[in-house]
Amino acid sequence: MNTQYHIVSRFREQIHTLGTREAIRFQQGGQWASINWRQLGERVDQLSRCLLKADCGVQQTIAIFAPNSEKWAMLDYAALQIRVVPVPIYATSTAQQAAHIINDADVQWIFAGDDQLEMAVAALETCPNVKGIVALSQEASVPNHPKVWSWASWLLQDDRRYQTELDARIDARCMDDLITLIYTSGTTGEPKGVMLDYANVAAQLDIHDQVLAIDSRDVSLAFLPLSHVFERAWSYYVLHRGAVNCYLSNPQHIRDALTTVKPTVMSAVPRFYEKIHGAIHDKVSRASGLKPRLFAWALRQGERHASQLRAGQSPSRLQQWQVALADKLVLSKLRALLGGNMRLMPCGGARLDPAIGAFFHAIGINVKLGYGMTETTATVSCWDDARFDPQSIGYPMPGAEVRIGEHNEIQVRGPMVMRGYFNQPEASMATFTEDGFLKTGDAGYLDSAGNVFITDRIKELMKTSGGKYIAPQRVEGALGRDHFIDQIAVVAEARHFVSALIVPCFDALEEWARNMNIDYQNRKDLLKHSDVVALFEKRLQALQNELAKFEQVKRFTLLPQGFCMHSGELTPTMKLRRKVILSRYQHDIDAMYQG
Repeated sequence: MNTQYHIVSRFREQIHTLGTREAIRFQQGGQWASINWRQLGERVDQLSRCLLKADCGVQQTIAIFAPNSEKWAMLDYAALQIRVVPVPIYATSTAQQAAHIINDADVQWIFAGDDQLEMAVAALETCPNVKGIVALSQEASVPNHPKVWSWASWLLQDDRRYQTELDARIDARCMDDLITLIYTSGTTGEPKGVMLDYANVAAQLDIHDQVLAIDSRDVSLAFLPLSHVFERAWSYYVLHRGAVNCYLSNPQHIRDALTTVKPTVMSAVPRFYEKIHGAIHDKVSRASGLKPRLFAWALRQGERHASQLRAGQSPSRLQQWQVALADKLVLSKLRALLGGNMRLMPCGGARLDPAIGAFFHAIGINVKLGYGMTETTATVSCWDDARFDPQSIGYPMPGAEVRIGEHNEIQVRGPMVMRGYFNQPEASMATFTEDGFLKTGDAGYLDSAGNVFITDRIKELMKTSGGKYIAPQRVEGALGRDHFIDQIAVVAEARHFVSALIVPCFDALEEWARNMNIDYQNRKDLLKHSDVVALFEKRLQALQNELAKFEQVKRFTLLPQGFCMHSGELTPTMKLRRKVILSRYQHDIDAMYQG
């Protein structure tokens, strides 16, 4: 079996080829530290031997229940080397969610972060097959429990006598082995374990080599959770290309990390771009003098230049001069918000408003919006470097067969598609067509050029009492780009018009209130103020021009607290659990339809 693109093969080759070149960066004592490929290989081998001494068998499962860190990545690679299956658990998961995954996947060892250690220990009562828990932080206070190990005591288990077994496991690597179980976020029920194998990941490495240009000179910032297929697969690709991967443990520190690390590439989700876009336009809206006009002029030059590049056209000398001046005065300063060196940013996980995508291309950031699922090992389609339609989710990746099935459902077949759901043969069978296409659950269409378009999520379509179908993600995407809106949940099912629950961005709103000299006691008091309500009415009116009349939000309720995972309103991937939200805010929703 050809193991050229087997991720363990690529890892070992990079250690041999790149040796003393920088491999990864990570945070240590408030500073960024780094190690080279040879050092990374030594640490990963040490962890592999520890796992072997802990009697981890071929295709046995371990769980990593922690935020991003270099230890997260090293454990992942260490497990892969000995054909053990890592099962990531979102660091934001509840104890109940973690216990479900641990039991369903028959996890033997749990590696837990600081904030997850207590939940992992509590899970021992309901997860009898767990042999032990290892605290990833060296500073963590480890409870006195026979099954709990500190990081230091775990490393002391390293035994060089297991090197022979380690070498044998590496030599026996197989494309048919499971590489991981990743549990879906569970918007419509209990999470299911997606079975991905080495062949799935190898296909993505090969495919991305055909459409991207990443090399060892690049620096990537891993700030999305490694527990998500998007960041995990992207990090594998960064390793495969020999680029430097920088692990950010706390995504709240992304702004400082961008200016310190100055990455050249980085994967991100639409909300990241929405916040930057909203903050820039808010600052411009409050600027005086010539600044707003200069910003608008510079953006027009960037937009024209980006449009010409997409169309394969050559700008005139005057246009070249104009865009160079626009870049010097404005556009380069906007790119500096992302560190100044960013050249490529894969984007996925949700719908990106086309206007926001066009904005980033105008300022010189090559955002590549893509589409994929956990079940497809991430990417199925993405924007090309040129000739892409900003309204689309790109062109199918090489080797990905995409078609439109019953109910306009997007269906996918190819080497990147999962094996099935772990221990769920009926669910696995139901998600595939008879001829082997994966049913994505997303509705859409293909244009004559082969670009893929999503129109809605089939299971989330809402039908008003008047018989009109509403795609809530479309409405939420149009309104959510406003910098005064942090979260929004649309309501329309069996109602005679569309309404919305809105969580304001309180940083922006409270600053606005101070500038308007509005007195208030607390957030609830602020949201009741007539000027605040009028502000949101005005902004929603402006934002909804692109929506059909029946899609537009007619009434809204401002909420003083956000939707969160601990209350069950959000999945670990930050998707709305609509049934929970509808139930919890039933009184507020009913009030919008009275009178």
